Amino acid sequence: MANVFDVAAYILEKIPGDMSTWKLQKLVYYCQAWHSVWEDKALFPERIEAWFAGPVVPNLYNIHKGKFSITRQELTVGDSNKLLPEEKGTIDKVLDTYAKFSGYQLSQMSHRERPWKEARGDCKDDEICHNEITLEKICEFYSSVL
Repeated sequence: MANVFDVAAYILEKIPGDMSTWKLQKLVYYCQAWHSVWEDKALFPERIEAWFAGPVVPNLYNIHKGKFSITRQELTVGDSNKLLPEEKGTIDKVLDTYAKFSGYQLSQMSHRERPWKEARGDCKDDEICHNEITLEKICEFYSSVL
């Protein structure tokens, strides 16, 4: 199975240049969401949490922590060659739909969706939250919006 770093590497290869880390996090999230619906399995095993800025994969955050933007050259981990053709296909479809949006726009989109809202629970808007957005909740929601 690919990991989140392989997915991030592929995204950064498909959209060359600087990308905000905020946008990268949301694109990775939407790739996980749609892959789980279309292929009935996770794209990567890493945990996704409901942070105040939207869904975040902490393992990926730890790599780009403190940076506003990142390039493929700056992402020192991940190998897009580990992705299967159907995994790349999912990512390509997600990028076709979501890559035109900014990190802020993607964050606002995720804030309106049930998986993030339910994982946040009673947390205040600006409160730190490490609650997981489960793959089960992701699949349940995105399957319903097809």
